[in-house]
Amino acid sequence: MAGALPPVEALYENAPCGLLVADRDGLLQHVNATASGWLGYAPAELAGRLRIQDLMTVGARVFHHTHCQPVLQVRGSVAELQIDLRHRDGTRLPMLVNIVRREIAGEVRDEWALLVASERQSYERELRNARKAAEEALEARRGAEAQLQAINATLSAADRRKDEFLATLSHELRNPLAPMRSALEVLKLKFAREPESDRLLAVFERQLHHLTHLVDDLMEVSRITQDKMELRRETVELSALARAAVCDTAGMMDGARHRLDLDLPATPVMVDADPTRINQVIVNLLTNAAKYTPDGGAIALSLHVDAGAAVLAVRDSGIGLPVHALATVFDMFSQLEPALERSKGGLGIGLALVRGIVELHGGEISAHSEGEGQGSCFTVRLPLVAGAPCEAATMAGVDSPAAVPAASRILVVDDNADAAEMLLMALELFGCEARAVHSATAALEMAREFAPDIALLDIGLPDLNGYELARRLRALEGGSRMTLIAATGWGQEKDRQRAFDAGFDHHLTKPIDFERLRSVLGPAGAAEGV
Repeated sequence: MAGALPPVEALYENAPCGLLVADRDGLLQHVNATASGWLGYAPAELAGRLRIQDLMTVGARVFHHTHCQPVLQVRGSVAELQIDLRHRDGTRLPMLVNIVRREIAGEVRDEWALLVASERQSYERELRNARKAAEEALEARRGAEAQLQAINATLSAADRRKDEFLATLSHELRNPLAPMRSALEVLKLKFAREPESDRLLAVFERQLHHLTHLVDDLMEVSRITQDKMELRRETVELSALARAAVCDTAGMMDGARHRLDLDLPATPVMVDADPTRINQVIVNLLTNAAKYTPDGGAIALSLHVDAGAAVLAVRDSGIGLPVHALATVFDMFSQLEPALERSKGGLGIGLALVRGIVELHGGEISAHSEGEGQGSCFTVRLPLVAGAPCEAATMAGVDSPAAVPAASRILVVDDNADAAEMLLMALELFGCEARAVHSATAALEMAREFAPDIALLDIGLPDLNGYELARRLRALEGGSRMTLIAATGWGQEKDRQRAFDAGFDHHLTKPIDFERLRSVLGPAGAAEGV
């Protein structure tokens, strides 16, 4: 095409950057078309007519004179400087500049390369804005995470305080239960043959048993939530535990006129378990079935073996479970109805306790119901012990008849005056000679004077604790022959072991079961850890 520029000249003229050549004084020698267009001039209006300084703003001229010229003189080049030039119409053009000074044929030439910096500034501004937004978002996230951590810490602390409160509450509730239980035993012994009194005492005993059961559940569930429950596992026969639980709940079943059907296998079903805890599981399931089944209902307890597991199920014809409740029925304090609308509901911890105990044994529990009014079925699976010999299981509430205690000299030490007085009366009705004191100091003085055969010691005393008192009693003359019984509201395995380490012979948990106390005091009551 006529008049077309050679490729090299076309590249120079239309380069994507402005290219200028100026002499030492800044007079423009060559200006490419790109630079001319940016500045609003024709090339002929620039070359040989204007100096580069003429195109600069006042600030740029000062900077060029004080910084660019000296650097060019010393180093021969400057790079990535931002200088403001002026368009022909007077508007400011921010330019990013590279300058190289060369000497050609004895003449000094400055070669300029220009890039319009407005887009770069816009990009950098956007980049800064984006970075600022990202930093703000990160800071907000960190603030939210810190707030979430603070909330979690608060919730964890509240949950821990709740668990500690439950543990303390259940322990403290045992203290008034102990004298009530002792008083009941005294009344039973005094008025055993009076029919009218028997009816009143039976009501008192049932309600006291119910209250004790609630307190025990509170204690046990607080241990599970705090990972403090300890299992005393042994190989036991599950059918025997099921029969024992049936005996424990017989009074409740009879009172509600329920029909209880048992379906137990003829062959032993052996599991590695804590018999007392598994007894709690079955008793709670039977109690739950009786409580939520209208009077005259049907309840079934079955046991069979399936795929290496013992499967125990309690089925009832009661109020049933809605579908939405199946997922939460084992949660702590779960209730099917508001507290004001239910007449037989408890604290909502029985099934939570059951699940905790079952899971500690490596088993699982599930609930099934066809819906409201169609009954429920709770199924427990526990791993079998293959080929294990059957051992006799000892269950709470299924003791052999206790021997009548031999006449003994007994010292009762308890800072709860009511508890001590009621226990003293019961022991005297047993035919024992008993004395009561309310502090460790008084106990040591009484022991020297009274020389008891047996000492029943509370652990929480105002001056010395029961463990230290036991050690000091052992150190007295004749103390090694004294039978020491710990009577306390704390009943974990570590509490029992601590009592035995301190020199106690037996450990009883308040409120004291008088049949167990009889067995300890009687001729056959020499078994440790009753």
